[in-house]
Amino acid sequence: MSIVFSHVSFAWPDDTELFSDLSFAVGSGRTGLVAPNGAGKSTLLKLIAGEYVASSGSVTVDGTVGYLPQTLPFVADLTVAQVLGIAPVLDALTALAAGDASEAVFGTIGDDWDIEERSRAQLDRLGLAAVALDRPLGTLSGGEVVTLGLAAELLKRPDVLLLDEPTNNLDLDARQRLYTALEDFGGTLLLVSHDRVLLDRMDQIAELHRGDIVFYGGNFTAYQETVEAGQQVAESNIRSAEQQLKREKRQMQQARERSARRAGAAARNIKDAGLPKIVAGKLKRDAQESAARSDEVHARRVDDAKARLDDAERALRDDKVIVLDLPDTEVPTGRTLFAAEGLQVHRDGRKLFSGNGIDLSIRGPERIALTGPNGAGKSTLLRIVDGTLPPDAGTVQRADGRIAYLSQRLDLLDPERTVAESLVAAAPSLSHTRRMHLLAQFLFRGDRIDLPVGVLSGGERLRATLACVLYAEPTPQLLLLDEPTNNLDLVSVGQLESALNAYRGAFVVVSHDERFLDAIGIDRWLRLDDGELSVS
Repeated sequence: MSIVFSHVSFAWPDDTELFSDLSFAVGSGRTGLVAPNGAGKSTLLKLIAGEYVASSGSVTVDGTVGYLPQTLPFVADLTVAQVLGIAPVLDALTALAAGDASEAVFGTIGDDWDIEERSRAQLDRLGLAAVALDRPLGTLSGGEVVTLGLAAELLKRPDVLLLDEPTNNLDLDARQRLYTALEDFGGTLLLVSHDRVLLDRMDQIAELHRGDIVFYGGNFTAYQETVEAGQQVAESNIRSAEQQLKREKRQMQQARERSARRAGAAARNIKDAGLPKIVAGKLKRDAQESAARSDEVHARRVDDAKARLDDAERALRDDKVIVLDLPDTEVPTGRTLFAAEGLQVHRDGRKLFSGNGIDLSIRGPERIALTGPNGAGKSTLLRIVDGTLPPDAGTVQRADGRIAYLSQRLDLLDPERTVAESLVAAAPSLSHTRRMHLLAQFLFRGDRIDLPVGVLSGGERLRATLACVLYAEPTPQLLLLDEPTNNLDLVSVGQLESALNAYRGAFVVVSHDERFLDAIGIDRWLRLDDGELSVS
């Protein structure tokens, strides 16, 4: 049970190269694969799964492969049994029970006489006990679909299991069940994730960095500590190399000045001594050759010092972090920004919230986490707070001041506008110089500010949206965020944490990412479950 890459290169159809001469091996155990978005993590999994073919080199997998992609290619009218891949066997078992004992029926069943029991047990284990095998996929939530996809792969009993962002769209309970299922997996597990709790359950971390794979023993926390220690050493080496380069340049300049003074003095002495021209010429050439040799030695030392500085700088990572000061977003402590009583919404003819509805108040500058299982109505509640969804019953009061809502889809900005144009539209009174400074704070510099929003990566689009929201006119006093870390790489999650920690208004965030919630200083935890809103 292993994965071996041997001198693998891969390029897109336009000849853009992603990997070149990549070699590594992954054995049994649990490995977390990390890298910024766009580095090629999903592509690497597709190469292992056989969906992509390397331009050169070889990819060898020892054992059967199970692969759960980030985007599941399921059709809404498929049944659960069809997604699990057991529908033909179930049909054959039904035919056999009805009296069809043909060779084709027995051939279809094979050794899978207990397939329904095994499937039911796997679904129950992953929290899908109430899901019938004949239920259409279109009636399941996004989290249930992801969990069903994992169940389908585990039923294959693979030797090698590849998972691409498996906890996206999963609530906390579903995540815990997935963690348990993966702990019991005995083969080779390679997963891509930004879920730091999941990554902390890995045996090792593989980092895709600058086109190569580097392995770190231990979990994600140990990896972070190792990288941080390495960065401190790199920064120290850069300072040392810079000082050494300055010394070598200074010594080279001093040597040249000494040579020039000696050459001038020697020329005067030769002239005063009245030596023959041939002797005087030889002495002059000897002095010039000696000066050239000295200059060559110093130049070589300068080049060596530059090379050491280059090596030290290459060892330093470029994981930039947003650092902001947002004094205009301050909200007076205790000011009521939103208050509602008896909120009720009807969905498919039934009440979403229990009893007489729910009550909710938000005061400045609270930091509220809204948690609960998928389908409980968390996004619906945010839309009521935002005002884009009027409740079917209940009273709502909003303070004067802007409320900004960032949906899971990050669709607030016009995809046709550039980043710079988007900020102009959000904050027209800002000067050009101030806008450029703000965009630089959000890590948009040079040509990046002129890119259309529609072509940005998930992390870039989040940063552009945050820039336009946080500096919009008027400045928002209440920020609503719906699963903001979904599909973000770990660097982008860190940037979001930094931006929210600089924000001085109130915010409500829906998230199942426990590490993210811990990092942004939540001071009130609410849980929406079974139609009831409670303090968790």
